[in-house]
Amino acid sequence: MIYLLPILGVLLSFLFVVIAKPKKNEYFKLLLAFSGAFLLALTIFEMLPEVYIDSDAKTIGVFIMLGILFQIFLEFFSKGAEHGHVHISKDRLNFPWLLFFSLSIHSLLEGLPIETNDTIIYGILIHKIPIAIILSIFLLSSKIKKLHAGFFMLLFSIMTPLGTFLAHNVEFLSTYSVYLHALVIGVLLHISTVILFESSEGHKFNLHKLLVIVLGIVIAYFL
Repeated sequence: MIYLLPILGVLLSFLFVVIAKPKKNEYFKLLLAFSGAFLLALTIFEMLPEVYIDSDAKTIGVFIMLGILFQIFLEFFSKGAEHGHVHISKDRLNFPWLLFFSLSIHSLLEGLPIETNDTIIYGILIHKIPIAIILSIFLLSSKIKKLHAGFFMLLFSIMTPLGTFLAHNVEFLSTYSVYLHALVIGVLLHISTVILFESSEGHKFNLHKLLVIVLGIVIAYFL
């Protein structure tokens, strides 16, 4: 299931967009806010305590900060697609390779901690669904061929399971897993906090968003 769920999450989201042809609206923003809160809470409740056990605290902190910086670097190429911002020209015809590679690296990293902490799969899945929906809407509304858009989403869907597979089978990744997990924590902290900050547009109070954020945190706590 840890290999299958991320693939199904992305592909079913793409299929939903193909069939239903939804537009970005307030409901997607609420889903995005929920996913950000849920992912942040799972990262803090599940992953953060584990990497500090029997490890040098400052070294772990360095890798977490490197993860934050690395995600910022990736976003120069993805333009923030990891947290719901997709900037693709409606007139674009060619395959968005830079977006694909940056999202693939991000997704590959997300899969690394799943091999030793299968609870985080739910956070990754809840994070992927709204991102996959928003990404699909933009790809299908551009002039990129539907076949190419589907191929993009198919490749994107297998990157997280690929990361999990590599973590399980590559000795180097297993040996240094605690530092890699700290790196991933930095990536997830950046993504989830940006989602939450952006969900409070104009710093206006929004009861619906506050409720879904609290719900995300509470569900993550009891997992």
